[in-house]
Amino acid sequence: MIKQLGRYEMLSELGQGAMGVVYKARDPLIDRVVAIKTINLGLALDEKEEYEGRFYQEARAAGRLNHPNIVTIYDVGKSGNIAYIAMEFLQGSELRDLLREKQSMPVAQIVDIVAQVAEGLAYAHQHGIVHRDIKPSNIMLVLDGRIKITDFGIARMASSAVHTQTGMVLGSPKYMSPEQVLGKTIDRRSDIFSLGVMLYEMLTGSSPFVGENVNAIMYQTLNLVPPAPNTLNPEVPEMLNFIVAKALAKGVEDRYQNALDLARDLRACRDTLPRSERRTPPVSVDKTGLGGIAIGEKGMMADKDDPVPSTLGLSRAFDSSEATLRLAALTGDQADVDELSKTLKVATPRVEASVRTDRVEEESAGKFKLLILVLVVLVLAVAIYLR
Repeated sequence: MIKQLGRYEMLSELGQGAMGVVYKARDPLIDRVVAIKTINLGLALDEKEEYEGRFYQEARAAGRLNHPNIVTIYDVGKSGNIAYIAMEFLQGSELRDLLREKQSMPVAQIVDIVAQVAEGLAYAHQHGIVHRDIKPSNIMLVLDGRIKITDFGIARMASSAVHTQTGMVLGSPKYMSPEQVLGKTIDRRSDIFSLGVMLYEMLTGSSPFVGENVNAIMYQTLNLVPPAPNTLNPEVPEMLNFIVAKALAKGVEDRYQNALDLARDLRACRDTLPRSERRTPPVSVDKTGLGGIAIGEKGMMADKDDPVPSTLGLSRAFDSSEATLRLAALTGDQADVDELSKTLKVATPRVEASVRTDRVEEESAGKFKLLILVLVVLVLAVAIYLR
């Protein structure tokens, strides 16, 4: 194990990253424990210069991000052929580890996790940075219940390095967007698609796109529309089916255009769940360094910590003829509902008659009570007059 990188003293090895080793280290200058992610620059000279320049450019851009759901980068440096990034040390667990262990998470907790990721992505996108490699291994669940997105900035570096050496399209095949598969220019909507894949996997326990090899997975990403999540997990509400479908739309124009809209819809969906399900029990896994976490007793769903108000409700993308007609059935006259049904070419909701009957009965009961009250007042008035 390397003992020193720049001024940082290596304390232990935490694991292997996509581009090098990850260490737990100490910054003696301010006596702070940090995580050091190393990147091997052992390339041909012409590739090395381009790659190293891009590394510093990307690291500087990521270092400007300051958001509670994005890992904080403190420093970048180089020692010999090893470049490194010093970032905050997170005591927690990668989401990938929880999924591998098949730990069942309540729908409310899944919604909260993905909403936090969406909020972090929205902030990065507002600052012109696309992650390009959203997947469970780049999502950390930390001790205070927050979610942290890691590897901002160096995701593009990984793609550049392997592309240079192999000439292949790069990415994590299961989580790649259709435009990534086709090698097209990508933007924030590609991150949203990858997050949609991750949400689907968390809800159902399986990936929406599977295959025996990379080509099979890519073919499905381009052509397959996966079954609705609640066909695999009956606890998934219908609203969440729509959210997943919009995040996984093949065409970028049909997808969520902004990660903040996705976060808001997820928060609104959470608010439709029974209140008893919104505050989930603690999740406990081993506490071994960077790979373990014990979520605090307050759980993952403390309402007061919601960064985005859920009162904003669903985005306009979820306005539908069916929803409009259901609302009319609850509030309008029968003739109006029938006319609207013909206009929208949507069948009249079945629940309409019973709902309308209940409403009429409530109105009749209210009128009867008012009549009794008036009679009582008149009797009292006559009695007082006769005295």
